[in-house]
Amino acid sequence: MPLTGLGIWKSEPSQLKETVKYTFSVGYCHIDCAAIYISEPEIGEALKEDVGPGKAVPWEELFVTSKLWNTKHHLRMWSLPSGRLADLQFKYLDLYLMHWPYAFEQGDNPFPKNADGTICYDSTHCKEPWKALKALVAKGLVRVLGLSNFNSWQIGNVLSVTSVHPAVLQVECYPYLTQNELIAHCQACGLEVTAYSPLGSSDHA
Repeated sequence: MPLTGLGIWKSEPSQLKETVKYTFSVGYCHIDCAAIYISEPEIGEALKEDVGPGKAVPWEELFVTSKLWNTKHHLRMWSLPSGRLADLQFKYLDLYLMHWPYAFEQGDNPFPKNADGTICYDSTHCKEPWKALKALVAKGLVRVLGLSNFNSWQIGNVLSVTSVHPAVLQVECYPYLTQNELIAHCQACGLEVTAYSPLGSSDHA
């Protein structure tokens, strides 16, 4: 996995394709995306134009990350990435993360709300979806599995039920949110840590 990558959360859809192509031109080859960002088809167009023999990035150097969204925990996971791969025009995902350690209620709204305005969750636990995700690796659709936005206790829940351990934890991390204890826990468990919003986040200003 390259040390730096382009995260496309909050990217402007109309500008994303050219942004991806520009980052390829300056040496980036890691693209971090997710189904909930609704941007993978546009990324796929950039990959089609700029990745491959004689292009900006050889296929073997490209590293693509995507994520399982919270409303999809109930699905048969081995059928889920086909849409991601078709959108990205890619044969497999290098890294597939469980985006959050809990599931939302099903429905058209990706952020369903209770009457009081709070997000409603269902009782689906991350253990069962993680077991199903292993099939993606066996089928060659995903090279490596990982977690996103999990704390130490939630990581332990996953480790307790599977022989296929997550390889990566992705969390928000920057100089004012150093995550020292969580990173130490991941190192003890054999997980690499990647940071999103590494220069800070306006959401928590």
